[in-house]
Amino acid sequence: MLTRWLVAAIHLLGLGIGLGAVWARAHALRGMLDRAGLERVFYADTWWGVAALVWISTGLMRAFGGLEKGTAYYLNNHWFLAKMGALVLVLALEVRPMLTLIRWRTLAVRGQGIDTRSAASLSRVSLVQAGLVLFMVLAAAAMARGLGART
Repeated sequence: MLTRWLVAAIHLLGLGIGLGAVWARAHALRGMLDRAGLERVFYADTWWGVAALVWISTGLMRAFGGLEKGTAYYLNNHWFLAKMGALVLVLALEVRPMLTLIRWRTLAVRGQGIDTRSAASLSRVSLVQAGLVLFMVLAAAAMARGLGART
């Protein structure tokens, strides 16, 4: 019981950290992108990545590791499937920001100039991802209330 509670709590904390991080990244990308501004972007982006690792690893443990209701329950729940669809969208949307920010980090370490013209569009992607994370929280709450199970 303690393990189930702890993994569930860490999973939920990961969602909270992720929401805050992707929101902060969106706003940092809209700010001044001097050295300090880029550091804010990179800091928020790092936490976004940490959160993704936390919630994907704990989510896999919960859904498929025998800690919770069982795989059949999850795979037959409309809200779980919607939540996983939102996660797939978040991950697909992350490809461009991830590759761009890796490139920016490399250039920053080398002390080279960074073309930040894509920052506004990366910010919009981050805001869409924040909305998807909010939807995932709503879907999780629906699942916790027993909604969406196929009979």
